[in-house]
Amino acid sequence: MSGTLTGKPKAWLDHHAYSLVSAFGRIARRPGSTLLTIGVMAVALALPLGLWLVLDNVGRFAGSAQQSRQIALFLDIEVDAARAAELADELRARDDVTAVDVRTPEDGLAELREQGGLDAAIDALDANPLPSVLLVTPAGDGALRADALREAPGVEMLQHDAEWRRRLDGWLRFGGRVAFVLALLLGLGAVLVVGNTVRLDIQSRREEIGVLQLLGASDGFIRRPFLYLGAWYGLGAGLVALALLTATNLALQPPLAELATSYGSDFALEGLGPAQAGWVLLGATVLGWLGAGVVTGHFLRQTRPVES
Repeated sequence: MSGTLTGKPKAWLDHHAYSLVSAFGRIARRPGSTLLTIGVMAVALALPLGLWLVLDNVGRFAGSAQQSRQIALFLDIEVDAARAAELADELRARDDVTAVDVRTPEDGLAELREQGGLDAAIDALDANPLPSVLLVTPAGDGALRADALREAPGVEMLQHDAEWRRRLDGWLRFGGRVAFVLALLLGLGAVLVVGNTVRLDIQSRREEIGVLQLLGASDGFIRRPFLYLGAWYGLGAGLVALALLTATNLALQPPLAELATSYGSDFALEGLGPAQAGWVLLGATVLGWLGAGVVTGHFLRQTRPVES
């Protein structure tokens, strides 16, 4: 009895290994149709992934939410550094303010020098024309109304970027939903592509499957090679999709870096990390497995011998 129990798991594992290797051999013997199937699946996977990467990089380029919540108060040019510090202390005492940073005219002039190309113009100035600036960080989620600071004594102008940030976040959420819907639709398309390819393979082995059924082979035994066939298609499609995204990233990186440098930024595109790439490969493999399983299950239900 113990030998029988030991033999069944070993036979089960042996058949899994055989099905895995034989499925790879079947796709290797048909390079033309294999590349066509994998290519269609890879494009279907790369499109939503590419859109998601674009949205992620746009979100990074827009800056952090903390920076976008800051309110910049440009003081009158007559307000000296001492008075600017007093105004900052008054604002820090408010419950709806987290922090206040003071930027003196000298700080502003130093930032202009760091940007380059303005040294001659700055040296030609008789006096510093820049005002003091207070960078106010509100507490909580918008408890501080920007308009309440506009009438503060000594404030010449107010700049608040939260509104455009909220609009951008709205567009990014909408884009994320579009990427999700697109992923579902194209993922379904990938499943159908694998299913159709496996269906053709099943039809070519119809007589073999019929003999196995007459010999009493279980549905799992018959289905297993086709499941691994779909998994190989999915894994190949995932690898090609990652290659397409990497090639796109490399093609866009130089012109984007040049554009970012012209704005004084070191922004660079970020692709998929190792963990994310692993999830892409796993998801593509599961899609291939699923497509093969659906088609194979449907075929076996139709051809199952009727018991008398």
